[in-house]
Amino acid sequence: MQASQDHKPHGNLPDTHRDFIEKAVPRLKADPRILGVAVGGSYLLDEIDEFSDLDLVVYIDPQHYQAVLTERSSIVKKIGALLESFTGEHVGEPRLLICLFGPPLLHIDFKFVSMDDIGDKVENPIVLWEREDVISHQVNLTQAEFPQPDPAWIEKRFWIWVHYTATKIGRGEIFEAVDAIGFLRVNVLGPIILKKSGARPQGLRKIERHVSQEELKRLRATLPSYDARDCLQALRETAELYNSIRETTGNQSLEKEVDDYLHQIEDQLS
Repeated sequence: MQASQDHKPHGNLPDTHRDFIEKAVPRLKADPRILGVAVGGSYLLDEIDEFSDLDLVVYIDPQHYQAVLTERSSIVKKIGALLESFTGEHVGEPRLLICLFGPPLLHIDFKFVSMDDIGDKVENPIVLWEREDVISHQVNLTQAEFPQPDPAWIEKRFWIWVHYTATKIGRGEIFEAVDAIGFLRVNVLGPIILKKSGARPQGLRKIERHVSQEELKRLRATLPSYDARDCLQALRETAELYNSIRETTGNQSLEKEVDDYLHQIEDQLS
């Protein structure tokens, strides 16, 4: 029989999260196809609080992986009062099972990973339990780096996105415009600002904790109301903020043409 290695969770966990881990790990351990359980996300960053979810990684013996994937809903139901679950194709991660347990309500993400794919990761999670040292010996063999903003990739797209958003404002599709400005905030401004602050560049996640009040003020200026002129102003604020934080410049003629187009839309709204 394989030896089992247990690792205590760190001490500043909310009680609800600690209780879940202490209940979940023994029940997962009882399945011989499961070789270990680890935790990442806010726990790994030591930023977990009562509002956080838990990101659990469940490592599977490769020869049983497909069977476990098929049974994963029934596996997590054995852990506690599961209210609902669904898989993570919408975030590009079909291995993920997103769950809500309760009461008390607790969001848990289970990522089921074959040991053959242990190197496919964006972070090195903390091992909670493993059979022998099978996880610890492999999970840190390769360096994990959370995806970083690609300045050239962003620059090539940003001004086309700005123009597209302006066309929505000009046509009067204000809901579309509000959504498009939000897209720029989540996918461009937030990641760049967080990276510059030394934080994980994950959209706008916990940005209030990591950036200065001046940066937050400038971000708030990109929040429009349901009004065409306000959307246009928020779009201009978005472009100006991007100009002040971007790491590379690209097609200057494109930028000028898009700026001219914003003036056209402004004249149209006058």
